[in-house]
Order: sequence, then C-alpha cells, then structure tokens
Amino acid sequence: MIKVHHLKKEFFDKKGGKIEAVNDINFHCLKSQIFGLLGPNGAGKTTTLRILATMMKPTAGEALVNGYQVVKEAHKVRQSIGFLSGETGLYDRFTPRETILFFGRINGLSEKLISTRMSDIFKILDMESFKDVRVDKLSTGMKQKLSIARAIIHNPPILILDEPTAGLDVITARVVVNYIKEFRNQGKCIIFSTHQMAEAEKLCDEIAIIHKGKILSSGTLAELQAKFQEQDLEEIFFKLVKVKAEGEV
Repeated sequence: MIKVHHLKKEFFDKKGGKIEAVNDINFHCLKSQIFGLLGPNGAGKTTTLRILATMMKPTAGEALVNGYQVVKEAHKVRQSIGFLSGETGLYDRFTPRETILFFGRINGLSEKLISTRMSDIFKILDMESFKDVRVDKLSTGMKQKLSIARAIIHNPPILILDEPTAGLDVITARVVVNYIKEFRNQGKCIIFSTHQMAEAEKLCDEIAIIHKGKILSSGTLAELQAKFQEQDLEEIFFKLVKVKAEGEV
C-alpha cells in the first residue's frame, strides 16, 4: 500500500546551507498494518508524511501510495488517503458539523452517507457535545478530534497520521488509539509518526526509528528487542541515537 525507495528531501537555508530533512530512507507499509515512524522533533517524520500526502515534493527517490506515484499521480493518491497533520488548519467560522459536511461533499459522498458516518464518528470520538460550536471556541483536544474526524470521513484505505494523539487527554487518547487499531482490523494501511515510546509499543506492527533524517533501524518490536538485546524501546532508541551521535563529525 505504501512503498518508499531512497526518499530524500533537502531544504536550503541562507544561514545553514543545505539541510537534509529526509536522507535516503526506505520502508514499506502493508494492508492491515500499522507502521510507526518514531523519533524526536526535527527527525524528519512530518516531512516524510507530508511527501506521502502529496503536500510536498521529494528532492529524490520514489514513493508509491496505493500503487500511485506521489508526484505524477498526486490526485489519485489524495483520493486514497486520510491525512492528519498539526499543520493542516481548520476553518474557525465552521462548526464541527459544518466542517465534516464540507469535507464529505468534496470527497464525493452522498448526503445520506455523510450523515451516517458523521453520527458514528462523533459518537466514537465523543464529539456530540460540541458538534455545533464554532471551531475558534474549541479547545486543543476538541480541535484534534475534529481533525481526526475530517481525515476519516470518506473511509479511505490508507491513513497518514502525524502525531494523532497530540493535545488529547489520556482518556481521549486511548479512544483514538483503539480507533486506529480498529481501522487496522478493517484492513486499512496506517502510517503514523510519534515521539511517544509507549504509543509505538502498543500500536505498531513495524517501527522505524528515525533521527536527523535517517532511519537508524526498523522492524517489529520483537525484532528490535532481539537485535539490541533490550526489552525497553526507549533504551533501544537512546542506544541508537547515542551511537549515531558518537559517529558524527
């Protein structure tokens, strides 16, 4: 469902020169699988997901989403995905109900189907109490719930989620995590970024540890534990980052 080959993204800064935000990474994510990009802020997670969501063009390499090339077939990629990012703004003057109605329509859903899916999603994410409140009056957690609802209203086969539990309280975060698991059970391909070790351990079938634009290691949790002789994912992460840092000039 998602295949990434030698993907690179470079930026040029007047002061810092060339910045390699994503540096020759490779991975794939299959149907009925949750693939996690685990790393600190600035590791290249968001840049990678934005490339997969066709919001940014790579400098080099290739990425296929649902069999479509993210650059040459961007329109078909967008039809196949639900994308959640903290950088994707909401309309302040809309209510959650109006927001979901709007995005359901632009995704070609019938009014009846929008109504049905909206009702189901609002119940699952506990949004009934603020569905008619303007976005500019919502809390951070409420806005995050709405962003998730917007990403899944059209029932896409692939979900690209950039830190989906950011800003949520513990109870709501658990609901979201369970919902992501249910999507996997439905056969969806899910890729998401996180810097939370526990979240990666609970959710991911495969984990790629990314740091300074490079994937340092990847595999199932069991494979990473066996490879690095550590049971704690946090210890594995810091062992990898420390080795990387010591090897840098």
